[in-house]
Amino acid sequence: MIVTLTPNPAIDWTIHSSNFERGQLHRADGVKSEASGKGVNVSRALTTNRVPSKAVVPVGGRYGPIFTALLEEESVEFLPVPVHGSVRINVSIVEGDGVATKFNAPGPVLAPEDGEALVAATLAAAEVGSWVVASGSLPPGLPADFYAVVGAGLRAGGRRLALDTSGAALAAGLAAAPDVVKPNTHELAEVSGRPLTTVGDVLEAARRLLTLGVGRVLASMGADGALLVGPDGELHGEAEVPMPISTVGVGDALLAGYLSGGDAAPERALAEAIAWASAALRLPGSQVPQITDEHRKLVTVGRPAVDRRLVQSISTSGRAL
Repeated sequence: MIVTLTPNPAIDWTIHSSNFERGQLHRADGVKSEASGKGVNVSRALTTNRVPSKAVVPVGGRYGPIFTALLEEESVEFLPVPVHGSVRINVSIVEGDGVATKFNAPGPVLAPEDGEALVAATLAAAEVGSWVVASGSLPPGLPADFYAVVGAGLRAGGRRLALDTSGAALAAGLAAAPDVVKPNTHELAEVSGRPLTTVGDVLEAARRLLTLGVGRVLASMGADGALLVGPDGELHGEAEVPMPISTVGVGDALLAGYLSGGDAAPERALAEAIAWASAALRLPGSQVPQITDEHRKLVTVGRPAVDRRLVQSISTSGRAL
């Protein structure tokens, strides 16, 4: 059982517009609502692919019942922690070429006792030796070191921590020596304090995290694929996705795929992660894919090309992940 902790879950409202223009009236090509938040997306992807998972989430307010109903529609097992504030709503505008513009609400203000209840629920849900994914932004009220507190409790109880967050929460969470950290290049650059323009730069920043006690770094690089950096070596993986539809939730699918194989060898774990992420690129919104061998056949894993410059924009064809 892979447990996910999402302190700031959301209802994602995705609007598709093939000809979006700022300041103009539009008729949407399609609208979709989904239960979301980074950890929730990981649980949704795992559940879709029949990997046991349970999502620990704070639930409250007028949108709480809608949020839980959306989870139930996808048969996601979850453990709700009651809070006074309402589950937030995020809005994404996805254009015809797959570029997504996302507006994330701050979320409800959580009291210290709410944070304590989330930690207790997570520890109760996770079996000894199992993975816990702690991910996403922290809602107002929770301290920046919240994930470090979660990690300390997990380590004391013999569980493993995968951390996927950003900014101050990521910097503070590293103190828990996570078994896996999954930053994207922007998050990795922020915690490293310098720009990353090549694959070599990303490798160097990932190696620095290892010196801080991190077990492995799974760095997502968008159109440049992903890197897996650990004490036993460095790998790069990618898959061609000619016509991406949406980038929302792709990083969450990457982490879900990586963890889905349990203790698989690094090369196999990275290949599975890339298969899940590239499949997610082909679906609208944060919709989660069901992975087949056809997705896996498109993946290549090998040594990183350190001089390769990172792509700075999303193209509509030939995109790799």
